[in-house]
Amino acid sequence: MDTITQECKKILLEENINPDSSIEFNVNGKVHTLSFEYIIDTYMQASEESRLVFLTALKKSIGEDALGADKFFEGMGQLLLMTHLSEKFGA
Repeated sequence: MDTITQECKKILLEENINPDSSIEFNVNGKVHTLSFEYIIDTYMQASEESRLVFLTALKKSIGEDALGADKFFEGMGQLLLMTHLSEKFGA
């Protein structure tokens, strides 16, 4: 695990946020569940610059409060699902 990934997961633990927490998305009647850890791991496959942007955004969201973290992961999860669905349907 690289340092940016470790930093993201460390932030969650320091804020007493379980990395196994998850968010459910209902897409056309099908429920997709993404854990915070899965979202982090998926974004950590991007470029170094994108990973740093993710880390910075995570830090800002945590600075708000725990609800900020939920909203952050909800938004990041939505982006992952939209990307996956657009690739799946060739859009």
